[in-house]
Amino acid sequence: MHTRTLGQGLEVSAVGLGCMGMSQSYGPNPGTREEMIDVLRSALDLGVTFFDTAEVYGPYVNEELVGEALAPIRDQVVIATKFGWKIEDGKSVGLDSRPEQIRRVAEASLRRLRTDTIDLFYQHRVDPDVPIDDVAGTVGELIAEGKVRHFGLSEASADTIRRAHAVHPVTALQSEYSLWTREPEASVLPVLAELGIGFVPFSPLGKGFLTGTVDQSTPFTEGDIRGTIPRFSEENRAANQELVGQVAALAAAKDASPGQITLAWLLAREPWIVPIPGTRRTARIAENAGSTAVALSADEMSALDQLATRVHGARYNPQQMSFIDR
Repeated sequence: MHTRTLGQGLEVSAVGLGCMGMSQSYGPNPGTREEMIDVLRSALDLGVTFFDTAEVYGPYVNEELVGEALAPIRDQVVIATKFGWKIEDGKSVGLDSRPEQIRRVAEASLRRLRTDTIDLFYQHRVDPDVPIDDVAGTVGELIAEGKVRHFGLSEASADTIRRAHAVHPVTALQSEYSLWTREPEASVLPVLAELGIGFVPFSPLGKGFLTGTVDQSTPFTEGDIRGTIPRFSEENRAANQELVGQVAALAAAKDASPGQITLAWLLAREPWIVPIPGTRRTARIAENAGSTAVALSADEMSALDQLATRVHGARYNPQQMSFIDR
């Protein structure tokens, strides 16, 4: 797999690995901890060097898993984690990006990840009660101390990105972006291009829907976040099948999978975009890595661009959207 460069010269694999689903959000994990460690280590063999986690995933247990799995190969990988949630009794109960909290999270994440330095430290969600100048300044201090290498933001607006970058350079923005979630294109992507900031799309496969493995009859188990999202109502899944059908048709014509077409579309948008699809299986990591070899013509890109106009249902429910900086 080739590499790509985010902001501030941070070089990573062109496709990363989102680790959240190994610990939460998609129902019980059928694999054991040992199996997940094997999956994480196998990613490096397939060229993946960029791993994404967060303290709130679990909470805490995902960082512990990633830390244990990657400790033997730590010098070959880039690990991103996040701060910004207030966690009580094992649940996130709101936002907290106060400087003292950022420092507490950094120290705890370093221990769980079994490392001396966090490669990329994102603010997980913008905290309206804490000036972004204070957030950027605090992370900048951690970078000066050698505890963090790079500063990132997640689901931040263009204005917030500008203000943060003026205090300390932002290396990457992580937000949802895919064939059926196109909001960043209006104002965020132009700012990233202007300031030289990389973009790391999460849910680049539409939480599995764009792979063609989810339809209106797919049951969601307890703990699967998709059961709370309007776009994944049974009615909307049925309506969105047309979109997936067109992706699948193009995939068949190019001897690729729908997921590979979906990721190839993202990779073709900008050279500084690095998607982080999540999975619990090595076979899926290999499939996702194969997207870097899928070439799309201008006509194919144009046809795929039109699909977003046919999407039914919001990407989050109102409570989930309340944490998005707009």
